[in-house]
Formats: sequence, C-alpha cells, structure tokens
Amino acid sequence: MIYNDSRGDLQENSACELLVSSSKSFTAKIEDEDRRLDHFLAENLVDISRNRVQKLVEEGQVSVNRLKCTDNNYRLKLGDLINLTIPPPEKALIKPEKITLDIIYEDEDLLVINKPRGMVVHPAPGHGKGTLVNALLYHCSNLSGIGGVIRPGIVHRLDKDTSGLLIVAKNDPTHRDLSEQLKSRNLCREYIALVSGRVKPVIGRIEAPIARHPHHRKKMAVTAGGRKAVTRYRVLKYYGRYSLLQLNLETGRTHQIRVHLAYLGYPVVGDHTYAKSSSWNELPSTLSQPHALHARRIKFMHPQTGEPLEFLAPLPGDFKKGLVWLKAKKD
Repeated sequence: MIYNDSRGDLQENSACELLVSSSKSFTAKIEDEDRRLDHFLAENLVDISRNRVQKLVEEGQVSVNRLKCTDNNYRLKLGDLINLTIPPPEKALIKPEKITLDIIYEDEDLLVINKPRGMVVHPAPGHGKGTLVNALLYHCSNLSGIGGVIRPGIVHRLDKDTSGLLIVAKNDPTHRDLSEQLKSRNLCREYIALVSGRVKPVIGRIEAPIARHPHHRKKMAVTAGGRKAVTRYRVLKYYGRYSLLQLNLETGRTHQIRVHLAYLGYPVVGDHTYAKSSSWNELPSTLSQPHALHARRIKFMHPQTGEPLEFLAPLPGDFKKGLVWLKAKKD
C-alpha cells in the first residue's frame, strides 16, 4: 500500500514508557573468540541498540570475569563470563512541547513523520528543546524505550537540515522488528539531493568505509578501517553544472550520503560541513540554506500485520522553488 502526504492532529498525553532495569549474563563460546565486546552484546541483546550498549560499557555497567570492563573493543576469549547491568530507568528530563508534526501515517504501533528542514531529531548539547522527540512526547502516550530516555521511539535518524520521512516506534517489539528490517535492508530509504557538478556515470554505487574524522570530531570521513558504507545513486536531471540525484542507502552511517558525495567531488548544495560555499554561491538561499537533501520515500513491512507499506513525501517548497529557478536560468 502506498500513502501520500497527510497531516495528523495533536493530542496531550503523558510521558513515554522507558526501559525496565535488568541484568544479563553470558559466557563466550568458541565462535565468540576475538569478537569485540560491544558487537557481542549488541547481537545478544535484541532489546538494546549498539549505541546504548557502548554507553553502558563506558559507564562501567559491564564486567568480564567479575572485573569491570569499560573497553568496547575488548576481544573476547573462550569461557569469558560477561555480566551486564542495565540501571533503573532514568526519569526523562525532556519536556514535552506542543509542536506541530506533519504525520504521514499513524497507528497503535508506529508513526511516519515528514520532518522539516532545521528540526533536530533528539536532544543533544545545544539542542535541548524544539526537537522531534520533544514533539513526540507531547503527541504520544507510549513510545519504544529501546533508544533510551534521549531517543524514545527513534528507529533511525535524519540530520538536522535534512527533511523527509522518518519512522517512530510506539513499542519495543515494533522497534526491534524495524531495526532488523533496517539491518537486513528490507527497510528501503530513498533520498533526493542537489549536488555541485555533473555526476558521471549517471548510475553508480559508492562503497567507501566511513568513520569519525581523525581531526574534527563533529565530522565523519571516508577512511581505511571505517565501517562499511554503501550508497547507490541515479542522476535524475542536470541543471547546468549541478545534478539532481536519487539516492538509496544500503547502510546507514552518520552523514553517509553527504560524506560519500563530497568524497567523490560532488558535495550536496548547501552542505557547509563537507564543502566550500564557493561551489554554490550563485544559487538562491532557498537551495543552499540549509543543504538540499530530502528523504523522499520509505518502504517496509508493518511489524505487526506484515503489510507492505510505502510512503512518499514531496520536496519542501523552498527546494522546489530553487529547482524552478535553476531550470529558468538554464533555459
């Protein structure tokens, strides 16, 4: 089934349900030898994301052979006894806010949101309010707790200045299923981007590992030893020295599309983190402030009903106006 853009209503509610405190114990088997501790735990704890596992390790909540271990990169040995304590749930300090949400779809298990450009998905230093999570806490009586108190319900993220479709889980079973679909590539995400340069060839696949930038901690970079990252693209149209691309993610690394395109020499227009503004300074601000990247389409199987779902969100108005301007200039 395919759903087009629509809007939902707001309703006041209580705070979200979060993780229940517990403890887990594991013994490393022969097939677990030399595996990273965080990878092992993330695979064996289906209710907890890898990011949360890593934070629990760093916070001293994990012991190996009864000794505290705060090294996520610890390599397991046969017979290692691993104990994990999940502390009692923190009281959510995030304030629910009455912020209008562009809801494409909603049922008792999930929502699909059309996030506007400029909205941060979850609270972080410098962004304590006005986020999607603040809005969700006001709108929803229940959200999945797998992402912890900062990211309730958040299955995957979009950068602040990237607009488009994002799925939110209302309960843990739905969150787990969607995360598995994401991991197995059964959850498909399609983006539209305007980039500097005439991209060649017109259809391509970018496979280049991504990791934290070695010198700039707020940036990512293509680097040897990074995590596998794959992006497929197709040129939809050329506008002079610019290209409009359709992009599909096979993996979901932080800033993946922006990093891959900048690495190839075709940075996303308006991306002040990975490109110089001189590459698009002739363009109107509707295109270059913020960057011209939009999550247009998402496809997945409903975790509870098994129904195939597909959602579409049109380009933001300022993005479309910018393309009209480019077409007129070209003509």
